[in-house]
Amino acid sequence: MFETRTIMSTDVVSVKPDTPISEAVELLVAKDITGIPVVNDDGTLAGIVTEKDILSLLADTKCAAGTAEQYMTRDVVTFDADDDFIAICECLMKNHFRRVPILSGGKLVGIVSRADIIKYIASPLG
Repeated sequence: MFETRTIMSTDVVSVKPDTPISEAVELLVAKDITGIPVVNDDGTLAGIVTEKDILSLLADTKCAAGTAEQYMTRDVVTFDADDDFIAICECLMKNHFRRVPILSGGKLVGIVSRADIIKYIASPLG
């Protein structure tokens, strides 16, 4: 069994629910990532702001109004750090999202993206 903790990225960029959406967008661009977890003060996952969520800003010409909480996806598929990452691969193949947050004890500890899996496959140990 391949544990998720062996492939997940642990240096996760995240924002708080009250983070201005403009700041979340800037982080997506600056870090060249496609989604950013929204985390409560206690480390639990509140949601995720993705590229798709950001597209709704096009309808608002003032763009940058509101908070991450107003734009985030609330119903987020997550996995546990001890889960077999083959299940994550299957999930990412069947769904249109590009990443899944990884939890341990209900708190965000990492993220696995399609790119992480491809890098693992391409590595000498993969």
